[in-house]
Amino acid sequence: MRTLDALQPLFLSRRLFVAGGVLALTGLGIGATRANAVIGKAVEVTGEVTRRQAERREGLKAGASLMDHDFVATGRESFAELALGDDTSLLLGSETELLIDSFIAGQGGTIELGMGQMVFDRPEGLAKIDLSMRTAFGMIGVRGTKFFAGPNRGVFAVFVEHGRVSVTGGGVTREVGRGEGVEIRTPGAAPGAVTQWGKARIREAYASVGLH
Repeated sequence: MRTLDALQPLFLSRRLFVAGGVLALTGLGIGATRANAVIGKAVEVTGEVTRRQAERREGLKAGASLMDHDFVATGRESFAELALGDDTSLLLGSETELLIDSFIAGQGGTIELGMGQMVFDRPEGLAKIDLSMRTAFGMIGVRGTKFFAGPNRGVFAVFVEHGRVSVTGGGVTREVGRGEGVEIRTPGAAPGAVTQWGKARIREAYASVGLH
């Protein structure tokens, strides 16, 4: 069962959400997709999780289909595991907002992290996909990987478990590899120095999305 660790989420304003930067996962090109296409499902839901599609808002239950343009929000001490296609997982922490703008299995798409934290998980060895992830903090180029993105220890942080990402903000790009992390202290600021993360900090970040 998922439990909430002591890590507190950082709230981002709607203005920051709309004006946010882009996290780009580089790889294959993306083709057009039909609006409202079924692109995945909710695997596990703990607590209060909702899904909004156009003007319709409803509770999201395990097993429910996910479609392009779904806006998923988790409540306090609530978590969600979403599957996109057959091999990509998104783990959402407490009080997190995520818009699935578009997604094509095996190719990619666009998602927006409005507030909160998440883990993107795609097993090593699979073909690269091209996914853009927008936030208020910058642009991250990712090659099919597992990484954490969200508030941690008072800053927006990105940690890579496997794979490699490039984090760009304020005109500065940092390359982040296996076991490394980087911080962005304010929206639009340059990312700080790349550092090796210790086990305690990794546990904190993963606990914020319900992983132990």
